[in-house]
Amino acid sequence: MSEHKPASSSPTEAPSQDEQIGVVHNPWRDLRAFTAARIGLGRAGISLPTARLLEFQLAHAQAKDAVHWPLDVEALSGRLTEALATDAPIQLHSQASDRTIYLQRPDLGRLLDDTSQERLEAQGRSEGSQVDLALVMVDGLSARAIESHAVEFIEALHAELDADEHDWQCAPLTIVEQGRVAIGDEVGEALNARAVLVLIGERPGLSSPDSLGLYLTWAPRRGVSDAERNCISNVCPEGLKINAAAGRALYLLREARRLELSGVKLKDRSEDDVIEHDDNGPGNFLTS
Repeated sequence: MSEHKPASSSPTEAPSQDEQIGVVHNPWRDLRAFTAARIGLGRAGISLPTARLLEFQLAHAQAKDAVHWPLDVEALSGRLTEALATDAPIQLHSQASDRTIYLQRPDLGRLLDDTSQERLEAQGRSEGSQVDLALVMVDGLSARAIESHAVEFIEALHAELDADEHDWQCAPLTIVEQGRVAIGDEVGEALNARAVLVLIGERPGLSSPDSLGLYLTWAPRRGVSDAERNCISNVCPEGLKINAAAGRALYLLREARRLELSGVKLKDRSEDDVIEHDDNGPGNFLTS
């Protein structure tokens, strides 16, 4: 007759839920606590468990909704004016007149319409002298990202700029509807800015429908290639935190100003002091 084994390894330790119901411990559950990726989903027969399937369907619906969610420009403008105690942002629009055209014609999302061009030209003439930085907010593929994180990021970035030794002169804020990344080049050029930083809603993923992307371009102008930009991606509560993104953006802005360039020739070394980049370590086998 086999000896009875107690449910708990210690007489004073309460049995876990798995032990109470006689389920073998699944280490994938522990790993899932560290990532939003869909790992260790389990199965029910030959299919996914109902709960996991419903979670996927919800995430897919949220991603689709994010793409079509309209940007509330007036509300965002009001929040920025109150938070920064500044004039209302300049409201602009791309040549994509509505969301359907925006999704079908990416090229039109990269160019300002005639009214916006005239508005910026008038603003540029009134400002006159060159400025260091233009901040451009673009709805992109997730207006939710702009609505959720743009104000907080700009507040954090302004704090970094104010504390920096260089006196950063900034152009008036702008908000662009139905825009793509490259539209910031035209805005920066019209505002006579040495650098432009575009805040844009990134393509929604199944775990991040509100992810913000940041694109830095030195000497913005029409026709700049993507190779001349630096990108900071996945700025959201589940990804890169707002303050960390603002610090990284300031680092890139400093370096872009010092070297007078951006893109592939400008490397993000803002984390060189972390253990992965220790000079005493073995290094990368591709470059050693």
